[in-house]
Amino acid sequence: MKPVGAITRGTTNPNRLRRVDNFLSYRCSSLLKEAASPLVIDLGYGASPVTAVELRGRLASTVRADVTVIGLEIDPVRVAAAQPFADPPFLQFRRGGFELAGLTPHVVRAFNVLRQYAEEEVAEAWRTMTAGGALLIEGTCDELGRIATWTVVEAGMPRTLTLSARLPTLEHPAIFAERLPKALIHHNVPGHPVHELLRSLGKAWETEATPFGPRQRWMATVRRMRGEGWPVVDGPGRWRLGELTVPWPV
Repeated sequence: MKPVGAITRGTTNPNRLRRVDNFLSYRCSSLLKEAASPLVIDLGYGASPVTAVELRGRLASTVRADVTVIGLEIDPVRVAAAQPFADPPFLQFRRGGFELAGLTPHVVRAFNVLRQYAEEEVAEAWRTMTAGGALLIEGTCDELGRIATWTVVEAGMPRTLTLSARLPTLEHPAIFAERLPKALIHHNVPGHPVHELLRSLGKAWETEATPFGPRQRWMATVRRMRGEGWPVVDGPGRWRLGELTVPWPV
């Protein structure tokens, strides 16, 4: 099966995806625990397989010891370079793209991949990756993983948008604008919903200045957002981690 997609830059760093891995463990825990043979794909792991190695370790320790993670890359050189890190059957590296190498995973994580494509290619990539029933978590983050955003996609349709930050280093929520998923980054202009979301979040952050630290300030900010009518998903347990999740339609 010919891989679908193009070779991207492939830059990565250890712990870069820890924020989304935490969310994936939480959001997909029941799905993976109930599966007969749970399979998760790390699509486009890059020049180093470290993020796939970390994902396997995190899922094994927090969800299920027998979960299988398969890292897929279009570049055969990257696939070959990753083989010394494989631990069959639970951690494998293969060549593949949006077609997922013909596999039928339960969950796909595709991070910092579609950001390098044109916006008009995103919807088709979503449909292709979820055609077999997989739940897709697709997004982007900065080089150190301190700022990240992602969407959960089911059956080709985005369901939620999550903004996530390392709170001790968060100066202002405006920074999220630089790391929005490809489907949204060009829509952060007046008159578009995502612009209103970030504007409201920034205003709430400025209003909730507190001497008790960034975590308390973020918690108060999210509560204010909910109080103003934003349909914030989840509760304080996720907010404490620096997350804000809202339904995609808003």
